[in-house]
Amino acid sequence: MARTEFYDDPAAPTPNSLVVAAAAVVTDDEGRILLQRRTDSGMWALPGGGMEMDDSLPGAAVREVREETGLDVEITGLVGTYTDPKHVIAYSDGEVRRQFAVVFTARVVGGRLAISDESTELRFVDLADLNRLPMHHTQRLRLSHFLEKRPSPYLG
Repeated sequence: MARTEFYDDPAAPTPNSLVVAAAAVVTDDEGRILLQRRTDSGMWALPGGGMEMDDSLPGAAVREVREETGLDVEITGLVGTYTDPKHVIAYSDGEVRRQFAVVFTARVVGGRLAISDESTELRFVDLADLNRLPMHHTQRLRLSHFLEKRPSPYLG
């Protein structure tokens, strides 16, 4: 299923769903950040996805990281909340969503890095290389908030 992201675009389709989503900034011992190249857009992003009815929000982040990367993680903190109504995501099946996304920090506690059907590539990325990867600017915003080491989470 293809995915197109819009931001502050008057030509964007009208949302028909609101999805609660969780993602995680997973770092390794060298401070590199785990990113995935998404199959639906070809863009790099943090691992994450929609919360299910039997999930807690941190549990959704842990589950999504495991499903998308093969790694088991432990949540260690909160980067922020992201609810910008200007950000609209359209899928080829007709869903047009707004997301209520919560981004956590996490560390690896087990598992093995493995590509899922949601990604074509996984890698721990050096901070110096982040700007070279094709990425939607909303993902860059989340990463910049993490890198700023804010004293309190971003609320937006």
